[in-house]
Amino acid sequence: MSDRLAVLPQYLLPKGALTNFAGRIAGAKGGAMTTRLIRWFVGRYNVNMDEALDPDITHYASFNDFFTRALRPDARPLAQADYVCPVDGRISQFGTIDKDQIFQAKGHHFSTTALVGGDAALAAQFEHGSFANLYLSPRDYHRIHMPCDGRLTRMIYVPGELFSVNPTTARGIPGLFARNERVVCVFDTANGPFVMTLVGATIVGSMATVWHGVVNPPRTGEIRDWSYANDNVVLKQGDELGRFLLGSTVVMLFPKNTVDFNASWQPAGPVQLGEVMGKLPK
Repeated sequence: MSDRLAVLPQYLLPKGALTNFAGRIAGAKGGAMTTRLIRWFVGRYNVNMDEALDPDITHYASFNDFFTRALRPDARPLAQADYVCPVDGRISQFGTIDKDQIFQAKGHHFSTTALVGGDAALAAQFEHGSFANLYLSPRDYHRIHMPCDGRLTRMIYVPGELFSVNPTTARGIPGLFARNERVVCVFDTANGPFVMTLVGATIVGSMATVWHGVVNPPRTGEIRDWSYANDNVVLKQGDELGRFLLGSTVVMLFPKNTVDFNASWQPAGPVQLGEVMGKLPK
């Protein structure tokens, strides 16, 4: 079956209603029912609870508490690198931005302008720059951390679709990451601007950042834009940036000539928070 045919049912599903329902279930404090759901999930997706700060699943009051669980402090040591990987997951794609086009999958690209919600001036800062799309599967740790030091200047909520973001869907739906709901976080760094985009998906109940809390819901259908230019929101490399309440994808943008990616990285390869992502070009 072709990827385009495989994803056809997603166009027909009531993705918004499913997502809202899943969000209510994930946030519910259901006692023994919640524990049974977590135990099933751990077994189904082979979640490694030995890495969790609290490995006892009976201690999590809601599924969301479990899903966004903290890791032991020694579970993800930070490499000595200019850029470290911000998440656990798999590489969807990475490389050079072709003027303003980001490679999604064979036959599919999307523009930096579309990704950041239509702001051409913001997108222009990443012309011929670099990108990395990293997919977080259900079994992964779902907090997102900083790849480098940065000062927050802006956050943009962009409404959109709620397609799945798994590899099959990425191959089957054009412009997926610039069509789905997303939260665009813009930072200043010692090497220029940097964008971390949190991409929503089916049954992703919400996305949250450490400086704002839950960004969605509400889902108003309108772009929302926050300026932090006069604030002092500074995050160090490895600091938590945000989290997904159920899994999704992050898309990072870097200006031209600011990152050389890890030579061992390959599309579809696994990655882990804290490993070497890249270095500054010589």
